[in-house]
Amino acid sequence: MSEYQYYEFQALDRPLSGEDQEQLRAVSARARITATSFTNTYNWGDLSADPRRMVERYFDAHLYVTNWGTHRLMLRLPKQTLDLAAAQPYCLGHRVEAWTTRTHLLLDLTSEDEDGDWIEGADDSLAALIGVRDELAAGDLRPLYLAWLCALSAWELEDEDEEEYQTCPEPPVPAGLGELTAPQRALADFLRVDTDLLAVATQASPTTPKKSARPTKKELAPLIAALPQNEKDALLLRLALGPEPALHTELLHRLRGTTAPTTAPGRRSAAHLLDAAHTLLTERRQRAEHERAQARAQRLTALAREADSAWQQIEAHIATKKTNAYDQSVTLLAELRDAYAHTGRDTDFHQRLTRLREDYQRRPGLIHRLDRHGLR
Repeated sequence: MSEYQYYEFQALDRPLSGEDQEQLRAVSARARITATSFTNTYNWGDLSADPRRMVERYFDAHLYVTNWGTHRLMLRLPKQTLDLAAAQPYCLGHRVEAWTTRTHLLLDLTSEDEDGDWIEGADDSLAALIGVRDELAAGDLRPLYLAWLCALSAWELEDEDEEEYQTCPEPPVPAGLGELTAPQRALADFLRVDTDLLAVATQASPTTPKKSARPTKKELAPLIAALPQNEKDALLLRLALGPEPALHTELLHRLRGTTAPTTAPGRRSAAHLLDAAHTLLTERRQRAEHERAQARAQRLTALAREADSAWQQIEAHIATKKTNAYDQSVTLLAELRDAYAHTGRDTDFHQRLTRLREDYQRRPGLIHRLDRHGLR
C-alpha cells in the first residue's frame, strides 16, 4: 500500500484574501485552495510548511490523517472565547497542546495508532468535527476532556512509571460526558478515545444538563436586555462597520459566560482512571465469555437431543464420497463429540464412532480427516 497523507485547513472567521491564497500557493502547487480552504493529498513527498504556522496565520481548523495511524486536529479560537488557563489542565504531553498568539488560542490534538485498521478511500473531512470549535467557544470543555483521555490512553502504552500515574491529576470534569453531542462523538472516534476509560470518567461527570451550543431566542433575549447600554452601542457599531466574522462567537461567549456548562473538580489520578478502565474491560470480557459459554452449552444440549438426526446427516455426507462432504461430516462429528461429553455420554459417542470408522475403513480420505481431528 502506498503512503497516504491528507491535509485539510478551513478558514471560518475570516476568508482568505487574494494575497493569502498566493502565499499558500507557494506552499503547494497541487493543493486545492479557495477563499475558505486548503486541501491536499500526498502519496509521496510532504507539505512544505509547518501546519502550526499555517493555522496561526491563516486558518481556524486543520485536519491531518495518514495511513500509518496519525489523526490530528488543530483549532484556533479568539482568545476572548477560551482562556489558556482553562485549557492548560487538559494538556498532556505532545498529544494535547495549547498556546496563544496575540489574538488567538490554539489547540493541537493528536492520536497515534500504528496498529489500527486503515480504510483506503475513507471519508476524511473536517465537517463532522468542526462543531467542537463552537462548543469550546461557548464554554463547553468536553472536547478538551476527551482529548485528555486520548492522551492518557497513549501514555498508558508508552510510560511504565507508576509514580507519575499516581501523581498526574485529573483535570476538571465537564458536565454531560454521558451525553456527548454529535461533533463530540465524532471527535471521540477520531481520537480513538477508549470507551472503558470514557465510561469511568463519566461516573464523576456532573449531571446538570448542558446548554445547547445553539442558544434559543428565549434564552438570549433576557441576556441581551441585561447588557449595559454602552456595551450594546459598541457591539452595534462593530456590527455596522463589519465584516467581523468572529463577532458572533464573541457575543455568544459574552452573553453566556456566566451560564457556561458546569465542571466538577478532578479528584482522581491517572492511575485510578486507568486501573478502573482496565477493571471495566476485564469484567466486560468475562461477561462476554460467560455469555458465549452459555450459548455454546445451549447449542450442545440441543444437538445432543437431536443426535440421531445428526448421525443420519453424517452418513448422508459420507455417502456422497465428496471431499467437501467429508469435511462437513468431520465438523459435525466434532460438535457431536462435545455434545455427548456435555451431557455425560462420552462412552455412547465413542462406541458409535468406532462402528462408523469400521464401516468406512476403506475410505482413506475420511479416515485421515477423522485422525487429524482426534476422532479415533
